[in-house]
Amino acid sequence: MQYKEKGRIVRGVGGLYEIRLDAGDTPLSGLVVRSRAKGNFRHEGETPLVGDRVEIQYDDVAVARYTGTEGAGVAEDGGGVVITALLPRENALIRPPMANLGLLFITFAAAEPAPALDTVDKLIAIAEHNHIEPVPVICKRDIDPAAADRLLALYRDAGFTAFAISSKENEGVAELRAYIDTALGERIAAFSGASGVGKSTLLNALYPDLKLQTGEISRKIARGKHTTRRVELYPIGEGYVADTPGFSMLDFIRFDFFGRDDLPYVMREFEPYLGCCRYTKCTHTKEEGCAILAAVKEGKIAPSRHQSFLLMYEALKNKHDWSKK
Repeated sequence: MQYKEKGRIVRGVGGLYEIRLDAGDTPLSGLVVRSRAKGNFRHEGETPLVGDRVEIQYDDVAVARYTGTEGAGVAEDGGGVVITALLPRENALIRPPMANLGLLFITFAAAEPAPALDTVDKLIAIAEHNHIEPVPVICKRDIDPAAADRLLALYRDAGFTAFAISSKENEGVAELRAYIDTALGERIAAFSGASGVGKSTLLNALYPDLKLQTGEISRKIARGKHTTRRVELYPIGEGYVADTPGFSMLDFIRFDFFGRDDLPYVMREFEPYLGCCRYTKCTHTKEEGCAILAAVKEGKIAPSRHQSFLLMYEALKNKHDWSKK
């Protein structure tokens, strides 16, 4: 007998996916099963991502394997279970490779390593463009409290919910956990950030049962080893949180996130001033009568945020429009 069910991909390695099936009355409902995607996904240019909602099909052989009625155990190669369809996505990111995110916690250290705010702001911009709520989280407050508090004020003033925490001292962790409990609901939340900022340590402080591997910072190069090798979702209440591989850069030319014309609209503190410039086609980079530049001068927009805007603007100027080729 053939069965069909829906579920969410919670882990994927080498083309083998783990899927948490929805609750229901079919034989494997509510279980986590392994599957490979049908071959035609490759031809259609669709690759399943962690976070995707999918439809699967399985037979009585798979039921026997997963329920243990034949003592065969779970098929490591996904035998008997096949992903037959990807359900519509709300969004999809290349880095981290995930789908259907609702919250993106962008972790970066107050010090050791020093924060690269242009990288942080790029990831915030990508989240904004994809209608994902970005939440800056400044880690390692115990190392440099003054720097952490400055960064906290910078992002809160820009209109974000932001946190400064110390996993080592357990400072701010309870407040962040309370926010997640309130804001997560049935959504997926990803924790992303550069290696060595304390991301996995933070997740362990928030959810000790996860027992994630953590790494040490190289004293020589002040960078962390990649302790997270893949994206994986962990069920929290009715939603999920994810640990993701660290990143060191985001390449706007290689990865087609959005266009230059979209850029002012993913800087949320720019919104009150858009349409107020002297020139209709103001780039907000150097023009006289630019309301954005005036706001920076008056301290209403942080100089570091505008500097990140300029760097992204220059990168997007050189991006090819592949759709016209």
